[in-house]
This record gives sequence, structure tokens and C-alpha cells, in this order.
Amino acid sequence: MKSTVTNAPAAAPAGSDTPGPAAIELRGLRKGFRVPGGGEIRAVDGLDLMVAPGEIVAFLGPNGAGKTTTLDMVLGLAAPDSGTARVFGMDPARAVAAGRIAAVLQSGGLLPDLTVTETVRLVASLHARPRPVDEVLARAGLTEIGGRRVGKCSGGQQQRLRFALALLPDPDLIVLDEPTTGMDVEGRREFWSAMREDSRRGRTVVFATHYLDEADTYADRIVLVRAGRVVADGTAAEIKNLAAGRTVAATLPGAEPARLLAVPGVDDIELAGERILVHTRDSDTLARYLLTETPAVDIEITSHNLESAFLALTTGDHR
Repeated sequence: MKSTVTNAPAAAPAGSDTPGPAAIELRGLRKGFRVPGGGEIRAVDGLDLMVAPGEIVAFLGPNGAGKTTTLDMVLGLAAPDSGTARVFGMDPARAVAAGRIAAVLQSGGLLPDLTVTETVRLVASLHARPRPVDEVLARAGLTEIGGRRVGKCSGGQQQRLRFALALLPDPDLIVLDEPTTGMDVEGRREFWSAMREDSRRGRTVVFATHYLDEADTYADRIVLVRAGRVVADGTAAEIKNLAAGRTVAATLPGAEPARLLAVPGVDDIELAGERILVHTRDSDTLARYLLTETPAVDIEITSHNLESAFLALTTGDHR
């Protein structure tokens, strides 16, 4: 399968009088790590990316694709070997110091013996102009458990606390690494509702997640990375369209896979009793064959979902 990838700068959000600097601008970013015994692992290999202010961008890829390393360079936690990383036109470390960027990471940074409110107050004291503690607690949905010790909080509640801490400097850009890990369904929905509201107010959100349904539902744009490079960049619908083909399902008594494999465009067939699931690059031809040459009934044609596109574009599985 061949796909065309473009990394043109995204348009400024509606209502902007001037484009201004990009929220994130990565040009030719490269980062490698030495391994025992010599040699180097190239985690990021010439990655280009532009994110406009106010966008919600899902940053997706398989394990080892370079997502975390890239986000570390955006946050100023690592320096690129070559290339440039700019956040609102400035060096990432300066953007962090100015309170323009904050992050919600998966682990670390919480003291179990402090209460939730004490933790937020402690971190607020480190900022020059923090948002009010009560406001941040309410925004993160933590008001009712403010007196609970952090060590007694569930994983989802601790992740909400990390979100509250990231909101204290009122950043223009928030980077989320698996932000809803440990949250229940309702908690995930409330979290993304808050993110969408913040985006409408102009905040930029970039997140990495293994929940592809979150990317499909909440992201304005999806960036897929593989082997340290961007392999696809667009809306969820555009990414899905890059995974060639469709799936045709039908009930077919006495199905003969060999006959169906001879139909032009058919790539693969799955059987479950009399139910067949056919992956094809030409669903019209297959449907016509099933209707005119076989006793097939209950025929359904579906496009690939985001998971199918993800696998096709990041692992080479073209089904």
C-alpha cells in the first residue's frame, strides 16, 4: 500500500487575526541512544511536525516508534542530536519556564502522604502566577476527594491529580502521555469533555494514547509515527482512508474460500460457520459476485476502522 504524507503547517484556529508562531514546530528532528556493546538505536529519525494553536492532536504509534522521545524533546526533557524543536517560537525549556507548556505523564511526581489539596497547594507555591487551587481542583474533578491522601487514591484519581498540577500555570499547550490510564468510562468521558472545552478557549492539546477510540472521537487530527518518522497525518477519516480496502461480510451456506479468493481484489477470507468475512480492495466486484453467483444473504460492506488503519500504516499489515 502506498500513501502520500504531507506535513504542511496547519491553519490557525478560527477567529485568529494573525497566524502567530506554531504551538509546536519540529524540523528534521533526530535522536539516538547508545546501546551496550556499541551501536546506536535511532529513536527519532528526521521527524517533521507542525501543530497550530488550539488543535487537539493524537500522537500515535506502536511501542518503540519514538513517541515518548519526541514528546520529551517537545517538553525540553531531552535535546535533539540534530534538527530543531520550537514551542510557540521559542526553545522548549524557555516555554516550560514561562508556564506556556505543561504535561500529564503516566507516573511519578506524587507524594503518597500528602492529601490531594495539599499536593496542589505545594506545587502552586512553585509557580509565579498559579491558577486558584480550588478552581484547578474543580476543573480536574477532585473537589470531593481533596482531603484524601494521595496514596489512598485510585490510579485514575492520581492521573486526575497530575492533570490538576499541569493546569496550575494555565499553559497554552498541554502534553498528555496516556492521560486516562486507570480511569473508568465515565471518568474518561469527563476528562475529554474538559479537554474539548479548553481547546475551544485556545489551549493546544497533544496526547499519546493506546485507546484508539479516544483518538478517533476526540482528536481534530491524528499523527501516526513509525520508526521515528511520521507516516500519516490527517483527520481520523483521512487516516482511515489510507488503509486500502473494505470488509464484506455475508451469510453463505457451503462457502468455498478457493472460489472467493479468485474474485479480483480479494485479499483474505475468515470463516465462522456459514458467516464469511472477506477483506477486499474491490468491494463492489465482490458484492456483485456474491449476489449473482452465490446464494449469499445478509451482505454488509464496511470501511476499515482506525485500528485497521493503525495496523496497516505502522506494521505493514495491509489487510
